[in-house]
Amino acid sequence: MIAVTVSTAVIDQGAEFEAIASTGAGGIATFVGLVRSDDGVAILSLEHYPGATEAALVTLCEQAAARWDLIGARVTHRVGDMRPGEIVVFVGTAARHRGAALEACAFLIDRLKTEAPFWKKETRGDETSWVEPRDSDDAAAARWKG
Repeated sequence: MIAVTVSTAVIDQGAEFEAIASTGAGGIATFVGLVRSDDGVAILSLEHYPGATEAALVTLCEQAAARWDLIGARVTHRVGDMRPGEIVVFVGTAARHRGAALEACAFLIDRLKTEAPFWKKETRGDETSWVEPRDSDDAAAARWKG
């Protein structure tokens, strides 16, 4: 079971967990990403390319499922304007055993940071700036290649 959602709606992490837990797996791993208030960020705005973004996330889930024999993978990502403390992304993986679920969850969050077409803008006071890709994100994603 692969489920991908990209929406402006607030993410209900309880509902997301229940959906991935209903797979009957022996191990479930989840990641919840929050908007940080680093350096006074008041608003994080995410834009995406509808259709292409969802397709990229499905492809990543399919890669994870093939690599770790997952029972389920779920990615729910918000777009639009968000404030510090709000959930940006929920990633959940389900497998027969915890190791596969944990590794697949790490793979998905590392790879979606670099391969899913999202664009981030941060607002601090009256200033708005686009967020450039980070070398640390590239390094984290690179460990899964090959």
